[in-house]
Amino acid sequence: MNKIGYAIVGTGYFGAELARILTNLENAEVTAVLDPYHGEAIAKELKCDVETDLDTLYEREDVQAVIVASPNYLHKEPVIKAAQYKVHVFCEKPIALSYDDCAEMVQACKENQVIFMAGHVMNFFNGVRTTKKFINEGKIGDVLYCHSARNGWEEPQDTVSWKKIRSKSGGHLYHHIHELDCIQFILGDPISAYMTGGNVAHRGEDFGDEDDMLLINLEFDNNRYAILEYGSAFRWSEHYLLIQGTEGAIKIDMQDVKLTLKTENSEEYYLVHETKEEDDNRTAIYKGNKTGGGITYGKPGSKTPQWLYTIMEREMEYFHGLLQGKESSKEFEPLITGEAAKSAIATADACTKSLNEKRKVYLSEIV
Repeated sequence: MNKIGYAIVGTGYFGAELARILTNLENAEVTAVLDPYHGEAIAKELKCDVETDLDTLYEREDVQAVIVASPNYLHKEPVIKAAQYKVHVFCEKPIALSYDDCAEMVQACKENQVIFMAGHVMNFFNGVRTTKKFINEGKIGDVLYCHSARNGWEEPQDTVSWKKIRSKSGGHLYHHIHELDCIQFILGDPISAYMTGGNVAHRGEDFGDEDDMLLINLEFDNNRYAILEYGSAFRWSEHYLLIQGTEGAIKIDMQDVKLTLKTENSEEYYLVHETKEEDDNRTAIYKGNKTGGGITYGKPGSKTPQWLYTIMEREMEYFHGLLQGKESSKEFEPLITGEAAKSAIATADACTKSLNEKRKVYLSEIV
C-alpha cells in the first residue's frame, strides 16, 4: 500500500487529536499543518512542517489528503481549494454554515473526483451501528418516531469560545448537528421543519450570542416524525436518542451511558461505545460536569477522553482505508461524498428559516 501524506488545517482540540491518531496508522504520515495559533506547537510535537498558505500546502508532493478542522466558518475555502488541487478531504462538522456553501463544496469535490468525508462522528458509535443493525433486521418493526435531547445548563465562562458565536459556529444546532444527522441517517430527509426557541437565559458579555433553547419538529414521509431539543438553558440535563417503532423501541443514552432494546417480550442492554470501561468513563464525565455533557466543549491543548478518542480513531481508520482503496459500505456512501452533511445543513437551514419567519418550512424551499 502507498503511504498517504496528510495535511492538517486547524490544529485546535479536534484537529490536533486527529493528527495524533493519523501518525499511529500504518502508511499514514502527517507532513504539514496550517494554523496561525496552534500550528507551531503541533508541528513540533509531530515533527512535521508548518505552512502558512493553502496553495503552498496543497502544492506539496507529500500531501494527498487534508483534514480540515478549523472553526466552522473557515471550512469552505480549504475544502474547495483542496478539491482543485485533487487533494482528498476530511472536513469536521458542520462542513459549512449554509446549504448553498455546502452544495458548492460538494460539487467541487465531485467535479475533481476527490473523496469528501464529513466528520459526523456518531456514525462510528458502536451504539449507532448496533441500532442501525437492529432496525435493518426488523427488531422494532417500522420506525415511526425519533426523539433526541442534547441539553444542559451553561454558567458564565472565563472567556467566550468561538463555538458560542453564531457567525463563527452557526449556533447550537449547527455546531451540535450530530443528532440531527443521525436521525436523518435513520429516517432519511424530512419533508418539513418547524422550530421554536431563542436565547432565553444567557445574555450579556459572559456569553455568546447563540440561542440557548431550540425545539424542533420534523415531518417525514409515511407518517413518521422527529422531535429534537438543543440548548444550554436546561437545568435538567439530558443527552439521548430514542427511536420508536411498531414492534419495539431503542434508546441510546449518552449520559447514563447504555443502549436499550425494548420489545414486547424483553428488554436488552448493549454498549454505546466499544467497551464497558468507555461507557462508564463517559457516564462519570457527565456526572462530574455541572454544565451537562451535551454542551461540553474541548479546548486546544487538552486531550480527548478515551471513548471519544476511540471513535475518532475508527473515523480516521475508515478515511485512511478509503484512500488505500478499500470500498465503502452502501450506507456510508452519502457520508464520503458530503451529501449526508449537506442534507443535515439543509434541514438546519429550514429550521432557522422557520424560527425567523415563525412558520413551518418545507425542505423544498431550501434545496
